[in-house]
Amino acid sequence: MSTVLETEEHQALRTAVASLGKRYGRDYLTTVIREGSHAHELWAEAAGLGYLGVNLPEEYGGGGGGIAELSIVLEELGAAGSPLLMMIVSPAICGTVIARFGTEAQKRQWLPGLADGSLTMAFGITEPDAGSNSHRITTTARRDGTGEDAGWLLTGRKVFVSGVDIADATLIVGRTEDARSGRLKPCLFIVPRDAPGFGRSAIDMELHTPEKQFELVLDDVRLPADALVGDEDAGLLQLFAGLNPERIMTAAFGIGMGRYALGRAVEYARTRQVWKAPIGSHQAIAHPLATAHIELELARLMTQKAARLYDDGDDAGAGEAANMAKYAAGEACVKAVDQAVHTLGGNGLTREYGLASLVTASRVARIAPVSREMILNYVSHQSLGLPKSY
Repeated sequence: MSTVLETEEHQALRTAVASLGKRYGRDYLTTVIREGSHAHELWAEAAGLGYLGVNLPEEYGGGGGGIAELSIVLEELGAAGSPLLMMIVSPAICGTVIARFGTEAQKRQWLPGLADGSLTMAFGITEPDAGSNSHRITTTARRDGTGEDAGWLLTGRKVFVSGVDIADATLIVGRTEDARSGRLKPCLFIVPRDAPGFGRSAIDMELHTPEKQFELVLDDVRLPADALVGDEDAGLLQLFAGLNPERIMTAAFGIGMGRYALGRAVEYARTRQVWKAPIGSHQAIAHPLATAHIELELARLMTQKAARLYDDGDDAGAGEAANMAKYAAGEACVKAVDQAVHTLGGNGLTREYGLASLVTASRVARIAPVSREMILNYVSHQSLGLPKSY
């Protein structure tokens, strides 16, 4: 894919990560999935090369870059067939929130480990009865004790939390009561994996990835005062500091997956010969693949725009662009995977070519972390100024 709009540093990073990805590839990931294991080797090598923490501040062991650089890493690993889903969660969401809003002690405790891969953090926001409506989150935090050193008691449930089994802690979105208005406002808490009352159970998924999905139960989890990340009154500002990078990284995840599927389909179409010429010479095969390529390129451009706006500190502009990028990438990913399977015909459903499992996986880019319909709601309300129906 074209990289003419990227800096020389970005192009060099893309080339280096692509080389790492090719050393592992799709076969590595499918083996990990089949064995019920995790991509520890790839995670460790990516960390050792500085890729996992490329977006985190240098003074805490990171690369001093931003979401633009981290999204390149994820896209190229995905294009090689070995995406690391936890990159969206641990360095992008959790690392960014702590770097922007954490105390000095929190930064020193977590950021170096998140950067070098020795620590991993999960992120819990979705609830069984809340879904896309964050205002219906019922996980609540109430003060435990009195005075400035008073801790917290966290109670609630979360679903579809990735990688809790390998995470050292989970960044939980809860709600606290505003003393003045009585309204509940979102706050972020670091919950250690071994905290009493913090339970998890795996969700039986048809999605085949190394990262497992979990339901969490928080039964009066007692946390110290310093478990709160940032200002108790910052609310949505801190929350979206993590959600915008999540959308950008999900877009990169989808683009990488789409590129992998498209690459397999193009390779097949060049060599598969049924009559006089390879099937790729027929427009019925070639044009849909060309369309998929165009749509992936366009999605990448919006992803680059969103990352640039976010890294420049334009949270409002990044919010709009991140939603658009995630929408475009999700649609492009699904179409690329579907067309790749269709191009290979029966071979597209075999284990040998490794595309069939992507039919399910590609839907992740469409429905998570926010559905395409909610993005359309956002654009119609925020970008176009149309009234809400809810």
